[in-house]
Amino acid sequence: MASENATELHENVAGDRNGTNNTTHVNIGSTTTANASNDGHIDHDGDDEDIYNEFDQEWNQIEDSLVDMKKDLHGTTKNHQYSTRERNLLQAYDSQDYLPPYSEVYLEWLKQQPNKREWDRWLVMGIIGFLVGVTGFLLHQVIDLIADTKWKVAKSLLEYGKEDYGLAWLWITGYSLPFLLVSTCLVVYFRPSAAGSGMPELIGFMNGTMMRHIFNLKTFVVKFVSCGLAVGAGMPVGPEGPMIHIGSMIGAGVSQFQSKTLGINVPLFTRFRNSEDRRNFISAGAAAGIASAFGAPVGGLLFAMEEVSSFWNMKLSWQVFFCSMTSAFTTDLFNSAFSGFRYTGGFGQFSTKKYILFVIEDGIDMNLLALIPSIILGVVGGIMGSLFIFTNLRLAKLRRRLQIMVTDIKILRILRVLEPTIVLLLVCLFSIFIPAAFNCTKMECKLDQNSLDNSGERVCNPYQTEYDTNVVIPKPNVEHYTCPWNSIKFDNGTEYINGSYNEAATLFFVTGEKAIQQLFSRNTHLEFGYASLITFLVVYFFLACWASGTNISCGLVVPMLLIGGLYGRILGRIFVDIFGINDDILDWMDPGAFALLGAVSFFAGVSRLTMSLAVIMVEITNDIQFLLLIMTTIMFSKWVGDLMTHSIYHSLLELKCIPFLDIEPVYRGETGEQTNLELYQVKHIMSKPPVIVREVESLSNLINILKSTEHGGFPVVSSSDKLTGLITRFQLMTLLCKGVIRDALETDQVIDLQVDFSEFNRMRGHRLVDPKLTQDLLDRTKLASTRANASLDLTRYMNKSALSVPEWFSLHRAFVIFRTLGMRHLPVVNEDNQVVGIITRKDLMGFNIDEKLTTR
Repeated sequence: MASENATELHENVAGDRNGTNNTTHVNIGSTTTANASNDGHIDHDGDDEDIYNEFDQEWNQIEDSLVDMKKDLHGTTKNHQYSTRERNLLQAYDSQDYLPPYSEVYLEWLKQQPNKREWDRWLVMGIIGFLVGVTGFLLHQVIDLIADTKWKVAKSLLEYGKEDYGLAWLWITGYSLPFLLVSTCLVVYFRPSAAGSGMPELIGFMNGTMMRHIFNLKTFVVKFVSCGLAVGAGMPVGPEGPMIHIGSMIGAGVSQFQSKTLGINVPLFTRFRNSEDRRNFISAGAAAGIASAFGAPVGGLLFAMEEVSSFWNMKLSWQVFFCSMTSAFTTDLFNSAFSGFRYTGGFGQFSTKKYILFVIEDGIDMNLLALIPSIILGVVGGIMGSLFIFTNLRLAKLRRRLQIMVTDIKILRILRVLEPTIVLLLVCLFSIFIPAAFNCTKMECKLDQNSLDNSGERVCNPYQTEYDTNVVIPKPNVEHYTCPWNSIKFDNGTEYINGSYNEAATLFFVTGEKAIQQLFSRNTHLEFGYASLITFLVVYFFLACWASGTNISCGLVVPMLLIGGLYGRILGRIFVDIFGINDDILDWMDPGAFALLGAVSFFAGVSRLTMSLAVIMVEITNDIQFLLLIMTTIMFSKWVGDLMTHSIYHSLLELKCIPFLDIEPVYRGETGEQTNLELYQVKHIMSKPPVIVREVESLSNLINILKSTEHGGFPVVSSSDKLTGLITRFQLMTLLCKGVIRDALETDQVIDLQVDFSEFNRMRGHRLVDPKLTQDLLDRTKLASTRANASLDLTRYMNKSALSVPEWFSLHRAFVIFRTLGMRHLPVVNEDNQVVGIITRKDLMGFNIDEKLTTR
């Protein structure tokens, strides 16, 4: 399913730092290893360990940020400052070009491709959308089947009169634990890269950083199984984040029609086997993942534009929209007839409750005064979102520090399995016993033929509620737990309900999605009291922070909506207690509406999404009337959050030391005031002296350059030292590989190898991913070069459209050009077009700009 042809390869393990000839070394345990020996990613046995969790007895020196909270609490106007160790890890990542090199061999290959057409691209987009939709359907069916079975039995054990708490706890614990153990063991023992949501890695890849294993078929399988089992078991996480990653994996694999793992290489649509098209299909897959998870095709498109992709064009918008539409339609089509893999009939009948994730049936007229609580919730959301991010980072760093103290890999893996197990045990314990501490809330209702909601189901008339009494009239789908419940049906069809329910059980004793639906419900002003809401908020906030960093495949969307809905509902209850609920003018003052705005505020405070979040929330609730309030809440939440921390995704990018170029460069001068980078030039931050190669380079010099440096690319100059192009390390290694295989090195002449562009595509993800084989290739070539005085002609393979800028060029504009075009190297030339320096991704990162401009 997922292609490995371009993902497994890190063309240069030291990143792109070809501004200096120094080799970066990273201390891993007692072994000092050059980055080249790790193929661009510092890990143990390939993918077994996180880059921070290697054996390192010097854990006390890991990094200053473990004790310096200021590194986590800073707004978006300040750059993250990396420690020495973190900078070494940054160097371990390689970058990639968005566009293929404009070389003679590329043009020859391009001429052989069919005439420009688009039907095949639309066809591939449709296939990706359909497969993502089917995958999303299967994932939710697995989750529903596991969760529904668990809660159905548990509720039968805690009916009124039974109250068998111990047996109920043993049931949900014994039932959930095997699913979680399988979920976490798959991640820990088989594919650690499948942990978490995969969003930081996906964003980093789409920004131009090579990431290992994130589009691998094994990652796809483990991601799907681990997410389905963990969410179904009851962990306080959601499936939406992994669905985005799963969608991108489908886009990466299907578009290439080949897989190294399965040994498949179907010669279809080979023209898409290039970095530009592959990345576009990955964007489409990510958007389709959002569309399938939320039923929000427009939101999926906007999410891919706003958060996932760093490079975009308008032609791609229509194709991604088509892919998202296909994905949402496919998921909804199958969901219309199946629930927990049981056929329910009605195939093709898109029921509102199934089609819209958190459907809000009772619309409320918006009032201008509602802007006040919207702003309040926006501010609270920014603060709470920043607190969530800060807590998440502190737990991650504490976890990392404790794990580094463990020197036995077997014990370390057991501890990684044990951590989510502890979280699940706490969840099971709280789900059963916290509701027992709450009294039953009285509930009575008279249902007749007029008690119908928009879906045709009978519900309690909210206007039967008397605010002065302690009688609550919620929707009938509350949890009774051990509370008494009586229902009397009369011959005329009228039903009288006289019973009670448990407020805490309505939140604790259900899945996260059902709890959100209860919080969003309208005309249920008194359904929840302060005690149940605050208790669940405190418990769930901590458990969600903890669970999201464990070794399971999981997302944060459901926790974000649930946490925000809780404090939104609390604010709504405060307004109800102050102003009452009987005045028609105050109909907008509904705790359910406040819960929706609270969910929006926390989602925005954590993710810092804007336009895509507004559309997604409307699509998953069907509440278009609150669009203005949603937008207001989002803006204030983002403004407040940006003053305190970066978004959760960007914070995790920094935590994992994944090189990332933000939309705008930031530099605060020595005075601490933000300074315009137009005042500086590229010569102030470029790396120098550059390592260059000539159009016709002697083989011995070329080998020495490759062995003595770890740069990802080299400017190519003419005999008069003028810049003529650029060639990457991967291209040079491929040429050497072909030369060794053909024994073309036993000559004193200029070697003009005939290597097709398709050969370069095939070599991606091939044996060159093995650093030992790469080193062996260099040694063999060096040995051959000592027996001959051969030279290699590079003119057919170098990128002749490599951009360059003069050394006096604006730094700000160079940043914009570099990021907008998805570049990897930007040579800097003087007035004679001679290369005097080079700019790479790490040179343009905020911490490097701060240092270079401050010390210049």
